[in-house]
Amino acid sequence: MHVIVGTVPGSSPDIIARLLGQRLSARLGQQFIIENRPGAGGNIGTEAVVRAPADGHTLLLVTTANTISTTFYDNLAFNFMRDIAPAAAIVRVPNVVVVHPTVPATTVAELIAYAKAHPGKVNMASSGNGTTSHVSGEMFKMMTGSSLVHVPFRGGAQALTALLGGQVQVMFDSIPSSIGHIRAGELRPLAVTTATHSDVLPELPTVAEVVPGYEASTWYGLGVPRNTPADVVQSLNAAVNAALAEPAMTTRLAEMGGMVLAGSPADFGRLIAEGTEKWGQVVKFSGAKQE
Repeated sequence: MHVIVGTVPGSSPDIIARLLGQRLSARLGQQFIIENRPGAGGNIGTEAVVRAPADGHTLLLVTTANTISTTFYDNLAFNFMRDIAPAAAIVRVPNVVVVHPTVPATTVAELIAYAKAHPGKVNMASSGNGTTSHVSGEMFKMMTGSSLVHVPFRGGAQALTALLGGQVQVMFDSIPSSIGHIRAGELRPLAVTTATHSDVLPELPTVAEVVPGYEASTWYGLGVPRNTPADVVQSLNAAVNAALAEPAMTTRLAEMGGMVLAGSPADFGRLIAEGTEKWGQVVKFSGAKQE
């Protein structure tokens, strides 16, 4: 069994895939091999799965990036909604709004007011154009009218380094990558981006408490080539849900700030469809396109 991951080894998607692959190997008695196919916002890996035999032996680690890419990239060689069938959702991971300590804002409301009072002066880092950290910030701008200047970097590590150094002022970062800096007092967290509070940072409010309807997060799941037999999809779904119910797995995902997303293939399909619609609107608002 091959799980194609569209990012580099050591990235959050890679870590999730390897955690789940270990549990599925033990449950199903088959080796799950993680293959990293980074590039083009994950689309290189996605295309490899689209072109693979529909026999259930080649899986795609589906992420929020797939729903963003549908609008962000022109002329893709596949139609994600048509060519990849949802098998099982895995986990949702919140982002957190973090600012450099020199920013005089301790709440989301204060950040909005500060950005409006200083148009073009507040720089927002992201891990790259079309990434979740980018579109999370663009949706915030769209819903609040805030003036944040997007500064894309070649990856999350570079963006975080710039934020820590004060070259940029704000970032909509993933909790796993920023929580150490938050606890060290090097970054000030304002709110989490999910609709509910995070167990990892329980003291933080949600953005939605100030901006009703705001929700942005990164989620992961498994997809298969279209026309994969329904019984194969159901077996995979059952195995994933059983793995997610294991206390050790639940605990490990919770340590990363994750919220388990067990459910049916249809549940995951709805999540993908909703994400594609939502992020499509944000990408169009921002005017961001593939460079």
